[in-house]
Amino acid sequence: MGKIWKIILIVGGLLALILAIFFGLSFIKPKKAGIRIETTPAAAVFIDGVLVGKTPYEATRNSGEIDLKLVPESTDLAPTEFETKILLSAGIKTIVKRTFAKADEESFGEIVSFEKTGGKESIAVVSDPDSAQVSIDGKAYGFTPFKTSATTSTGHQIVISAPGYLETTMTVQPVAGYKLTIIAKLAQGATAVQTPAPTSTPKPAPMVEILTTPSGFLRVREEPNTTSKELGRVTPGQKFEVVAEDSQTGWFKIEFTTGEQGWVSNQYAKKVNSIEP
Repeated sequence: MGKIWKIILIVGGLLALILAIFFGLSFIKPKKAGIRIETTPAAAVFIDGVLVGKTPYEATRNSGEIDLKLVPESTDLAPTEFETKILLSAGIKTIVKRTFAKADEESFGEIVSFEKTGGKESIAVVSDPDSAQVSIDGKAYGFTPFKTSATTSTGHQIVISAPGYLETTMTVQPVAGYKLTIIAKLAQGATAVQTPAPTSTPKPAPMVEILTTPSGFLRVREEPNTTSKELGRVTPGQKFEVVAEDSQTGWFKIEFTTGEQGWVSNQYAKKVNSIEP
């Protein structure tokens, strides 16, 4: 009887060791980095010299620096192909947006990436041209190259502008322990060829304004209910374009940060009109 117990203990110990190794490996296995690329018009995507697809393109890769090259499919725009280096961070999605025009100075776009620092979340902005005005949540902060740690881990609306260039507006969400870097290329002079001038009276675009909440913020959920996974947080006074509206709950779907969408409760948000440019 004693031998049987010894065998059971040995087998149990081996099973526990195998489980410990399995779960240990799952924890130390490095997370992948995400990348999403959007262009107008569509473009071929080359990473480290290899054609990987065309835009819109989304994938997960090993973290680290990559060489990114975008070649617009339109032959008229071939001279304005775009090439840069990007640092991909594990567990973080990097967003690349680019609108091509016949002349490079009329092309525009931005890259939003993250770099792990281990400290407080921060935002850095680099622009072409230099010395562009940076405004965060409606307040002018300084000129590029610009960096600030006076932020929170909630969505912020950032506006980058310079005389003689088209203004760029985006919503981003810092992450604790990471430096969020925005590299913005502004379009010079007239609007780029892919963005036609309005030919009629502008129409109000539905927007959502975040109202005052007891906690000072409003959670953005994966689904339109209070038990769904929290994707982020937004603050009272912020406005976002309505992506969708749930007919049963009345909740609003918004793009609360670049490339990221989620639902907010209509109890603490209301529809407002905004004139499209």
